[in-house]
Amino acid sequence: MCLNYNINAFIFRKITPSLLLLFIFQNAVSQQTSKRLAIIDVHVHAMKTNPNFSSDMCPWFLSNMPGGDPKHGVPSFTNTDCIAPLKAAKNDAEMQAAIVRAAKELNVTMVVSGDADIIHRWHKAVPNHIIPSLGVSNAEQISVEAFKDSLSTGFYKVMGEVAPQYQGMSPSDMSLDAYFGVAEELGIPVGIHMGTGGNGMANITSPKYRASLGQPFLLEDVLARHPNLKIWVMHAGYPMIDQMIALMGANAYVYVDLAGFIWSYPLDEIHAYLKRIVQAGFAKRILYGTDLMIWPELLETSIGVIENATYLTEERKRDILFNNAVRFFNLDASKFE
Repeated sequence: MCLNYNINAFIFRKITPSLLLLFIFQNAVSQQTSKRLAIIDVHVHAMKTNPNFSSDMCPWFLSNMPGGDPKHGVPSFTNTDCIAPLKAAKNDAEMQAAIVRAAKELNVTMVVSGDADIIHRWHKAVPNHIIPSLGVSNAEQISVEAFKDSLSTGFYKVMGEVAPQYQGMSPSDMSLDAYFGVAEELGIPVGIHMGTGGNGMANITSPKYRASLGQPFLLEDVLARHPNLKIWVMHAGYPMIDQMIALMGANAYVYVDLAGFIWSYPLDEIHAYLKRIVQAGFAKRILYGTDLMIWPELLETSIGVIENATYLTEERKRDILFNNAVRFFNLDASKFE
């Protein structure tokens, strides 16, 4: 697929000509929507807009991670140190309109988890572009029986996002094991949070969050107990690349997505991590994802990161953006034509 990218939205304050060449990725543009090849985003959040979480945001490609001092209050999750930060959706209707636009104009199909009412509304608006996902991160959220009943209706096609790390739990905690058993029994793929959780997460919203609980090796007991379970590791287990590669080598049904870290770290770091997975021979098990929350333009931004990766062949770009997800989720590729 050949997409053209404008550079007008991301002119940073301290940019050199050589760095500018790295950032020809914003705002995917095509002359005819009908010619756009399909893209599958495996990591989208359906969440209500919140005035307390509605700041604009710059992907941290050129600037340092924002820090802070406890004397000055909680550090910011986002960074706005650029001329044209990504705009946050102002309300639920605006966010839904952006989802519909992405489905129709960018030809993106999204695996969506989060608020059930919003998932149903988005699905009703563009049913062929929304794959509903049912998340569970602890046994208090939903009983095993209710979880199985919900998956058995056929509306939810995926289990995720599973995120025990935010609660100070290992993914192999036995309190979650029965849920993984249901997914294995029903042939439901599972998306589980591992690795990065956002800048300063333990200081901002999740005091139980532990970076050490994002180690990919912590999944080994789950995979041993459920050998037919298909899991994709969200955020590709960043930054624990050695464990991630070893886990994928030992388990044929483990994939990764690029969500979150694809826009929240310097671009050189993003490409170094992605390139390492490709060099290790796992290009067929990489899934495209945004970790889309309230900034609709993250789609164009992150698609551009893949499209402008010079070390990726066109075949590998299509695998990451589409083909690998078709295989992992057992989708019919002909329905996307």
